[in-house]
Amino acid sequence: MARILIVEDSPDNMKLFRTLLTMRGHEVVGLSGGDGLLDTIAREQPALVLMDIQLPGKDGVELLHEIRGSEHRALRVLALTAHAMSGDRERALEAGFDGYITKPIDIRSFPEQVLRSLGPHVAS
Repeated sequence: MARILIVEDSPDNMKLFRTLLTMRGHEVVGLSGGDGLLDTIAREQPALVLMDIQLPGKDGVELLHEIRGSEHRALRVLALTAHAMSGDRERALEAGFDGYITKPIDIRSFPEQVLRSLGPHVAS
């Protein structure tokens, strides 16, 4: 399966995401905020980043711009957000995210959403 980096400041959400993805065979690396993000990406070489948009300090959009301005610009990054109002998905995609998952997540569909985002090269 794949190595996935989750950037999420809620310990409860992190635990849930980690559990759901490791049960599917993924290796999960967690980061509670943006500090050290690019170093973590360089060290861990994730196939996908799941990023909370509302983080303390730099928000997910700012961190996404850092990724897109780095040597890791092609890395797939999905927005994780409680923002589910009309237009929020479009704004996230316009900001450069490769996908958008709303919180609270649906625990039944979340692993499949992540798997689809990884693309066809990852075995299911």
